[in-house]
Amino acid sequence: MQKPVKHIPNIDSTLRSRDSIISMPKVISKASGFMIKGRRIKSILYSNDVTVISNTNADAILNVYPFTADMAILESILNVARMPVLAGIGGGLTSGIRCATNGMTADQKGASAVVLNGPVDEKTIKLVDSYIDVPIIYTVLDFERDLVALHRIGVDIFNVAGGKDTVKLVKHVKSFFPVDEYPDVAIIASGGKNEESILETIEAGANAITVTGYGLAEKLFHKKMQHYREDHELY
Repeated sequence: MQKPVKHIPNIDSTLRSRDSIISMPKVISKASGFMIKGRRIKSILYSNDVTVISNTNADAILNVYPFTADMAILESILNVARMPVLAGIGGGLTSGIRCATNGMTADQKGASAVVLNGPVDEKTIKLVDSYIDVPIIYTVLDFERDLVALHRIGVDIFNVAGGKDTVKLVKHVKSFFPVDEYPDVAIIASGGKNEESILETIEAGANAITVTGYGLAEKLFHKKMQHYREDHELY
């Protein structure tokens, strides 16, 4: 007997309809996702724009940027986010005790996980792990590091940021962590610019997909303004 197709009712509001939010690509639903504190995360928006963060259906927010980690920035994002925030705390220029105290502050303020940059040393990872209770996400940039060793000292999730080599790098990370041996190690990866590349990244082994927020608000604003202009022409 054919299974009935599930119908999902969509309940809109006047001011926040489905056309007025930053929606994640539907193909991301094919990812397995991973659980943090009982919440399943498949789609992750990479953005520090509070207007976008407040108006998206992403499952989580990736809060990293090219400056020294600033807890005031994190607090602003936590104030508007309606979903878990994965907070960058350093790992490059910021290391050691400063990185660890950043992690502790992020944990106490409500971040659901902390993110360490690729260059981070093992001493810093161990120190961060001793200061916090939330998961540690390590950013994978290349094929060089012993990822199993990093997992053993505290890394729970691997965030692949490999540019054009992302799919290869996801497969590389996955090869370290077969599900039967490491059932609770998760992989996050950027999905690229279209549904085909997102699906390829999922099939390579990514549990969740990051979507870059750059330009999304501007694109939606342009669309709305065009609609307003067309409506105005009717009068």
